[in-house]
Amino acid sequence: MTTSIRRTWLPFLGEDVPERCDTPAKVAAFELELGCRALGVPAPALETDPGMGEGYAIRGADGNATVAGGETGLLYGAYAYLTAKAAKKPLPEGAQKPFWPLRMINCWDNADGSIERGYSGRSLWFEAGRLCWDGPRVRQLGRMLASAGLNVLCINNVNVKGQAELLIEDYLPELARLAAEFRPFGVRLMVSIDFSRPLAHGVGTADPLHEGVQHWWADRADAVWQAVPDLAGFLVKADSEHRPGPFTYGRTHAEGANMLARAVAPHGGVLVWRAFVYNCQQDWRDTVTDRPKAAYDTYAPLDGQFDDNVILQVKYGPFDFQVREPVSPTLYAMPNTRLALEVQLAQEYTGHQIDIYAMNPLWRELAEQLDPGTVRAVAAVSNLGRDDNYTGHPFAAANLYGFGRFAWNPWVEPIEALRDWARLSYALPAAQEDALVGMLLSSREVYEKYTAPLGLCWMVRPHDHYGPSPSGYEYDLWGTYHRASRDAVGIDRTRRGTGYAGQYPEAIRDMYENLDTCPDNLKLFFHRLRYDYVMADGRTLIQRIYDDHFEGCAGAEAMADALATLQLPEPDRAEAAERMQLQIRNAREWRDVVNTFFHRLSGVDDAHGRKIYD
Repeated sequence: MTTSIRRTWLPFLGEDVPERCDTPAKVAAFELELGCRALGVPAPALETDPGMGEGYAIRGADGNATVAGGETGLLYGAYAYLTAKAAKKPLPEGAQKPFWPLRMINCWDNADGSIERGYSGRSLWFEAGRLCWDGPRVRQLGRMLASAGLNVLCINNVNVKGQAELLIEDYLPELARLAAEFRPFGVRLMVSIDFSRPLAHGVGTADPLHEGVQHWWADRADAVWQAVPDLAGFLVKADSEHRPGPFTYGRTHAEGANMLARAVAPHGGVLVWRAFVYNCQQDWRDTVTDRPKAAYDTYAPLDGQFDDNVILQVKYGPFDFQVREPVSPTLYAMPNTRLALEVQLAQEYTGHQIDIYAMNPLWRELAEQLDPGTVRAVAAVSNLGRDDNYTGHPFAAANLYGFGRFAWNPWVEPIEALRDWARLSYALPAAQEDALVGMLLSSREVYEKYTAPLGLCWMVRPHDHYGPSPSGYEYDLWGTYHRASRDAVGIDRTRRGTGYAGQYPEAIRDMYENLDTCPDNLKLFFHRLRYDYVMADGRTLIQRIYDDHFEGCAGAEAMADALATLQLPEPDRAEAAERMQLQIRNAREWRDVVNTFFHRLSGVDDAHGRKIYD
């Protein structure tokens, strides 16, 4: 599995971290010596303060500076010092500590080496049914995660398949060795588990209230923590998309989660339970069932019933990482439950790491719409793979880095995180750096304009989810409907309709239910509107759809022009240029397919006479 190592945003650290650096403090010392020598700046001293934990403080001036912190805090402080020097910005002032204690990457890697919704090559640690990896590459990844402030890595798919069950003895020695590769970087492993696993080991049931099931999980937890004493915990997807769960036995998700939580509690582990449950066999003729309501309906009544070491991991939107969704009402509804906010780095619905889509603006919106203090952890579905640059598109690394910055501080300004990544990665002349950062900042709006309009979801091609198919999911089983007709489009999700908006606190509910206050980019998520509905700017709905798609496509073409001016190093230049051409082709396809779809339904011509195909 050995490949060349690409250093993404750490090019000034030109040597691998040696195996002798087996603690965060040793890595911190090595990185400071190496990085400061390369940057031509004095290296600070290190001062251990166990009480600071993951926090750190940089004290003093150049030539007489000290990085103080707990064992892992020293490492974060060392990277903060090097980042500031490499990015030519002031050192952070005062004590620094992460906002969320658990800052996790969820990998969807399978034991055969494939990755579900993976767009960066094969798995970095699985192949042919076994755990196997390239040590220098894994240590480089540990360095990248630590430099961005991330501390937990769940290595296997939540849809646990066959040999990817990591709790059996055959896997444990290799799991322990992999954990040892990441430990010096302050990164702890987590593993996804199959709720029904006791059935495969002679127990005869997976009922969480069955004593034999409880004993089996306790024994498995004992064995796993004996092999990996600092394992962070277990991650579970249950009763969703044909995954087994407690509903099979008439039990609640609190009962299922608490059983597992009690098995891992003696070891200090957490049980992360994904709040992703809905009817994936819905009849499209059913206009009463509304998939976005599912998570709230399942979990809000259980608030306060979960054990203290259960973390309920909630997708940021009520659907499934769509181009535009409101914040999930479940995140407002469970004040007595430990919640984790889940986002997706893998660009399943946002361009497959072919199209450029910088996510920091989305995450900042989440921080502004939620009280981040009501969330206890944050997790992102991985965009990592075995490609030389780890993330497929070289610019997708900005999302991995940016997620770490968001997880450390949810109020980080998007432009700050993107500029730091660009400056660390490429050290471009000022005008080119501005062009790159501007392109990244605009990329979300550009992508949204040429894809699904104004909060409509699921207009992608079924199965692979790349490219337009306005009716691809319209008659399918997944509850993914927009109900477009010759006169109107969208679903009424107010209390007069499906009632979804009623799941929000009163002020938010009223904002979404009122057409005058509902944001334009969510109007078709919450309302069913005629094509001649007049928007606040005086345009009709159908004209807004046409305009957005023409503007979005033009925006992608402008991004290509900006990219051509950047003096990027190879192979990033060639890789970005090749993917940009694919993005332009995708944008044009979206523009023409969506505009034609709505033109055929509405019979309304574009007011500007632009080409729409019959």
